[in-house]
Amino acid sequence: MGSSYRNNKKYDVFVSFRGEDTRDNFTSHLYSALSRQNIQTFIDDQLNRGDEISESLVNAIEASAISVIIFSESYPSSRWCLDELVKILECKKEYAQIVIPVFYRVDPSDARNQTGPFGISFLKLEERFKENSKKLQTWRKALKEAASLSCFHSLNIRRESELINEVVNHILKRLDEVFRPRDNKNQLVGVESKVEEIESLLGAESKGVYALGIWGIGGIGKTAIARAIFDKISGDFECSCFLENVREESQRPGGLACLRQKLLSNLLKDKNAIPGIDLNFRRISHMKVLIVFDDVTCFSQLESLIGSLDWLTPVSRIIITTRNKQVLRNWGVRKIYEMKALEYHHAIELFSRHAFKQNHPDVGYEELSSKVMKYAQGVPLALKVLGCFLYKREKEVWESAIDKLQRILHPSILEVLKISYDDLDDKEKSIFLDVACFFQGEHVNPIMKFFNASGFYPEIGISVLVDKSLIAIDSHKKITMHDLLQELGREIVGQESINPKNRSRLWYHEDIYEVLTYNTVSSLL
Repeated sequence: MGSSYRNNKKYDVFVSFRGEDTRDNFTSHLYSALSRQNIQTFIDDQLNRGDEISESLVNAIEASAISVIIFSESYPSSRWCLDELVKILECKKEYAQIVIPVFYRVDPSDARNQTGPFGISFLKLEERFKENSKKLQTWRKALKEAASLSCFHSLNIRRESELINEVVNHILKRLDEVFRPRDNKNQLVGVESKVEEIESLLGAESKGVYALGIWGIGGIGKTAIARAIFDKISGDFECSCFLENVREESQRPGGLACLRQKLLSNLLKDKNAIPGIDLNFRRISHMKVLIVFDDVTCFSQLESLIGSLDWLTPVSRIIITTRNKQVLRNWGVRKIYEMKALEYHHAIELFSRHAFKQNHPDVGYEELSSKVMKYAQGVPLALKVLGCFLYKREKEVWESAIDKLQRILHPSILEVLKISYDDLDDKEKSIFLDVACFFQGEHVNPIMKFFNASGFYPEIGISVLVDKSLIAIDSHKKITMHDLLQELGREIVGQESINPKNRSRLWYHEDIYEVLTYNTVSSLL
């Protein structure tokens, strides 16, 4: 389907139906369900029509991304319905318009072959147009083609409400396919396998509400992966809400109350929902719910927003993104998915999309791009920021910028990474800065003794840093830290003073030489 066709759609859905059969029942309920999902739907409300379908109706069909055809018993007795059907199939052929047949109390084989009660209705029309065999043949061909498409059948789904839910969910998925950006720079890189893995975890059998945590350092892509999963599966739930920036919003006056209002309004599809009213939660307790809490930093935020998972149905799913693993433990999260850095080939592709507006580096920039890869270590935020920063700059500027990055962290990267550091207490900050400046790659046991002697309470301090993804202990019991976090720690120390002698820690050989040579060690050391 061409991008110009996708972008010029006035309507999401066009509904073709026989008014006397379904206007006041199935079609009206379907229209209401589509409207609740904010799906722009065209329905022809004219009760009286002329001999031909109007130009406005033809334009509406052409201006729709999807056509839903509700085949009812008397559908083929209407020449206008059949003319709509012919036009819809023309749009399917010419523009790859999506066509979704719904057989309402009609057997698809009867529509395909014009037999049974459906065929009797068509005979009535055939009697009126027996002189126009060409027209009749066109209608027969259209009925056969439409009835052979993948469809929904009311006789297979007894309850109309269930049939409508299935149709609406299918439409939401197809609309996502139609309008999903095809432009490379807007597509996520290296997430397909992660989305599939997390989706399989969410599909696990559970006696209670299944809560899943996505955990990792700032800028690693937690929000992006949560959004990709939400967009993919939200149509499978009766109601859903993606609550963004919980940390940031909760810091504002009345922020948590506003977030709670947004949560209830989205789930209930009611802008006037009153937070804290038990009735609201009772209403939601009967629904299959999907909620994403993005960037949660403490347990109290979740308590304020949702209180407890007990009132949700077992088929509901909760996703929490956080930098702090302890938040997930406190909430009783069953599975924690650790976000890892991008593999090299995905990292270079993401960087290139921002630095070169293509999927690979320009000729002559391969080595410089490789240096950026070594620096960014697969962190999407760093790859995007540096790619945008270096876009259309000369090689000399690239070389200078890369050299500068070895000493000074880019401000946009520093701002995001520093959030986790700011949440630490003074003892934990000291441990983090010492690791960043001196102990990266060292065995944990002697370092623990050193921190104990310094009065830093390392047992809890190290545990907190691990939970917040600021450090890790590898299989050899060595303390490891992402290179960007090490740069963050050293940048924080560097900002203590422009003069090395007034800084709390020295690790750069030239600074150490200067301070020791001229005996200018500050009392801070």
